[in-house]
Amino acid sequence: MSRHFTSAISQVFGKFASKEFSKPVQNFINKSYVGLMGLDMTDFHSPETYRSLNALFTRNLREDRNYSLDAEDFISPCDSWVSECGELHDDYALQIKGMRYKADDFIGSDFTQEEKDVVHNGTFVNFYLSPKDYHRYHMPTNLKVLKAVHIPGRFYPVNVPSLNRKVNLFIENERVVIHCETTSGKRFFMVLVSALNVGVMQVAFEPRIKTNADALKSSAYTYTNLYQNKGEDFGCFEMGSTIVIIAEKDTLSLHVETGDNVKYGDTIAKLS
Repeated sequence: MSRHFTSAISQVFGKFASKEFSKPVQNFINKSYVGLMGLDMTDFHSPETYRSLNALFTRNLREDRNYSLDAEDFISPCDSWVSECGELHDDYALQIKGMRYKADDFIGSDFTQEEKDVVHNGTFVNFYLSPKDYHRYHMPTNLKVLKAVHIPGRFYPVNVPSLNRKVNLFIENERVVIHCETTSGKRFFMVLVSALNVGVMQVAFEPRIKTNADALKSSAYTYTNLYQNKGEDFGCFEMGSTIVIIAEKDTLSLHVETGDNVKYGDTIAKLS
């Protein structure tokens, strides 16, 4: 795949967002962004403490959130809006109401058909992170990471108007596909989908993944003993984007509906 113009736009914005301006200028930029986007900074340090706009985007919580430690409680990995959720029909899931995409194509060609078949007729949740949201993501349950795949792509916006306009937007955009196994042996995919502006997705457990860079082909990384704990911070989006979870049938009993707003740490499903 050749580089797309959306990548160039995102890289230019990324350079601006990463630049550390003089303190008065940076304070003005940060406070303007907080006011314009309506950021709730209650759980975070004050805007003037961040040395760049990107540092504000990727801010850490001052204190970790409280969440259920019960093994069967599956928590939200992020602060977001649930743009769609429900059951897959064979391997079809909803990008947005009335517009479907094939999960097999979304997960990509670096997984075997057998691995993809496991989630057919399963459960999916689309988490949309707007520019005002907390941009870090966390593990939704205790799990084992089996494989991570970086799929280069485009950087179309992932807001509702764009989802309604662009067929297969999730499939065309750059993404990181993480294949996971729960402690009870059930499989699910957690997919980080990039978006316009910056387009960087950090993956703490796999520093070889460099998104919105020079890669033109997918890269796959497999693991044998990579375990992650519920609530563990494993990276962030540099600007808003989307996380999609696609789980094996009868793995998740959802406690959320399309249109719900959720916070990292909220119990969104029960594991079976």
